[in-house]
Amino acid sequence: MADLTALNEPPEPSGQPDGPGEPARFLTVMTTTDDEQKAERLARGAVEARLAACAQVSAPVTSVFRWQDAIETSREWQVLFKTAAARYEALAAYLLEAHDYDTPEIIATPITRGGAGYLSWVAEETS
Repeated sequence: MADLTALNEPPEPSGQPDGPGEPARFLTVMTTTDDEQKAERLARGAVEARLAACAQVSAPVTSVFRWQDAIETSREWQVLFKTAAARYEALAAYLLEAHDYDTPEIIATPITRGGAGYLSWVAEETS
């Protein structure tokens, strides 16, 4: 029988871009929340659970958006997670569970290039 454990582990990073048509091996995932302490809790929870190697909480930003047929303006903190693509589903599930927004922003962006040492660290910390 084939060893399926390798499917859950990110491949060794090379620091080179993924080839055409290859899925990204690493991602940045962003969410926002309305309170600095909430942002820090989301960040710490993801790192403690090895869903992300690190998370950065940015200074407040002003968000303007349409919600329930009204234009809203809100002060929010952005949280940017660095993770292996293989951990995305678990990270997204954690954010949906831990977040207090009805519809939290969860956006993943592929990392197309990165330092081999840094990406190795991300792979190790999310394994």
